[in-house]
Amino acid sequence: MNDRKRPLTILMADDDADDRQLAEEALREARFANDLKFVRDGRDLLDYLTRTNGYTKENAPKPGLILLDLNMPRMDGREALTAIKAEPDLQSIPVVVLTTSKADEDIVQSYELGAASYIPKPVTFMGLVDAMKILGRYWFELVAVPDQDSR
Repeated sequence: MNDRKRPLTILMADDDADDRQLAEEALREARFANDLKFVRDGRDLLDYLTRTNGYTKENAPKPGLILLDLNMPRMDGREALTAIKAEPDLQSIPVVVLTTSKADEDIVQSYELGAASYIPKPVTFMGLVDAMKILGRYWFELVAVPDQDSR
């Protein structure tokens, strides 16, 4: 079970620097003091999770939650989600798709691939803050997730 007093690491995979900065500011505004890490694409996400190509236990703590954009270079979010859910050491990490796409096919496919939730990116900063507040309350106050150190 998750120790509610210890913040979880959130790992966000998004190639857009502005979106990464806005998400960081929105989480801070939402008052969730979680450790937020960033990667720029699906390939970097898998390197982080498997601690390869410069990632180590010290600079790449196991995330308690992954925020995943679908449309990224090198390896997109769909491919990364497929790889994460196929790996026994990683498949228990909740993955929330946070993307601009509102296409039904992307929503259906994300859930079929194992996403825990699908959130279309809000178009305003306050919309993103509200989404992060709800996301934070749900994932860090309500839901029990495996201890990230036990995975």
